[in-house]
Amino acid sequence: MANHKSSIKRIRANATKRLRNRYQARSTRNAIKRLRTSSTKSEASDLLKKVTSMLDRLAKKNVIHKNKAANNKSRLTKFVNSLS
Repeated sequence: MANHKSSIKRIRANATKRLRNRYQARSTRNAIKRLRTSSTKSEASDLLKKVTSMLDRLAKKNVIHKNKAANNKSRLTKFVNSLS
């Protein structure tokens, strides 16, 4: 158990941030799945904008690595462009 006041506060803050990061990462993964299952190009391109924004935000906050975000965005863009 932590002894210092600051370390107790840090534990609380880390737990809060962990929950927020998990929620945001989970939401992004669900949005990616929704994008992958979309059938029309117009629907997919709308979703792509939202997913790209979500991935950029996760990368900026260091929840995921910036290269992983870039790879995901690239793959999803290729997928949307392949739809007819």
